[in-house]
Amino acid sequence: MQLTRYMKVYPCTDKPGRVLLYSTRRCALLEVPEALLERVRTGNLAEKEQETLARLGFLVPNHAVEREEVRTSFDRINRDSRCFKAIVTLTLDCNLACPYCYEGSFRGRYSMNIATADLLVKLMTERMDAGLSVSISFYGGEALMALPVLKHIAGKLVDAARERGVDFDFNIVTNGTLLNRKTVEELLPLGLKGAKITLDGPRDIHDQQRPFVSGKGSFDLIVSNIKETSDLLALQVGGNYTRHNYRRFPELLDFFLKEGITTDKLKYVVFSPVTPRADGSIVSGDVSAVCACTEEPWMIEASLFLRGEILRRGFDTLKFKPSGCMIEFKNDLVVGYDGGLYKCPAFMGEESLRIGSLAEGVGEYAQAHGLDLWKCDECLDCPYLPLCFGGCRFLRKLRTGAIDGVDCRRTYLDATLEQIISQDMTLRKKPGS
Repeated sequence: MQLTRYMKVYPCTDKPGRVLLYSTRRCALLEVPEALLERVRTGNLAEKEQETLARLGFLVPNHAVEREEVRTSFDRINRDSRCFKAIVTLTLDCNLACPYCYEGSFRGRYSMNIATADLLVKLMTERMDAGLSVSISFYGGEALMALPVLKHIAGKLVDAARERGVDFDFNIVTNGTLLNRKTVEELLPLGLKGAKITLDGPRDIHDQQRPFVSGKGSFDLIVSNIKETSDLLALQVGGNYTRHNYRRFPELLDFFLKEGITTDKLKYVVFSPVTPRADGSIVSGDVSAVCACTEEPWMIEASLFLRGEILRRGFDTLKFKPSGCMIEFKNDLVVGYDGGLYKCPAFMGEESLRIGSLAEGVGEYAQAHGLDLWKCDECLDCPYLPLCFGGCRFLRKLRTGAIDGVDCRRTYLDATLEQIISQDMTLRKKPGS
């Protein structure tokens, strides 16, 4: 047996002679005597020790076999997947005028029509016929500005799922201004499970970064809607910070607690940076909190600071887990308002990254999207590979103008992973506490 290559070892600063082992493949954490590592190397482990280390993924029979298992990870995941997931862009229209919106160059009063919606229903129903459950994230623009189309799609799919004995649910990525109690109560019977809402820090920052098109602030209405709906569905609050304002974002958390939006009323709180584009413009972390990693020192400092402040107040935030860009997952798809198909919501509007349509089906995209870029010696030998699998293709394109390599996370993870583990050990609220 050999120690996995997908592992990090950190000292227990308050316990001399002991270390923390962290498996990046399993995200398992184990505290052991430092001498145990030497006994692993000399093959002098007790049987129970060997069983425990193997069960948690720290010991593997063979490095070559392990490497091949990691290289073919998505082959197995895609073969075994029983759920089809779609991000569906109902409209490019929005009632807010956020200056960092990555859709700014192609946003407008464009919405999905019923004919396209029915093509979507047909595709989802075919997946149900194949025995797959279906989960949709309705997206925009502001998705709730196309509420009749949303209801049309969800109503047909909830009936189709019931007839076929499979599951269907959906969530909404929304700015929160239209997510009132009446709307939520109408959508719950159609499969609504959760919503992601964006609040960019305390009122003055948010109202500057996310005003209505009229210029009026949106903060108070969003907070009111959170209060109205948090008992009905799982809410995730996100927020987009800059290097100049991130230290004020904990004020939002204190405001929540003061206003009765307590830790049990929000599923997650996740803050993300506003990220520079290659052309000098900017894009928000709304695209994906998981994607928003960077090696810029201020962003590393900000991510650790805000994560700690979220946990310190008892709110939950995302844990590290094995993850990859959504392009790797066969059953993940983005559907544009016009029926165009993509593998990432950030690719919408770029004809070269369109992979088909609801009418035409899905075409070839492996080469254009850099599907196998991480299957190289440098990545396969990296202990962090299971946490990124080559990173975000969108951020790579932002930095270089092309998907011409991996979005390496080594610098970021070298600087943050040990502290993130420490935060989870010391600050994360324990179940039942």
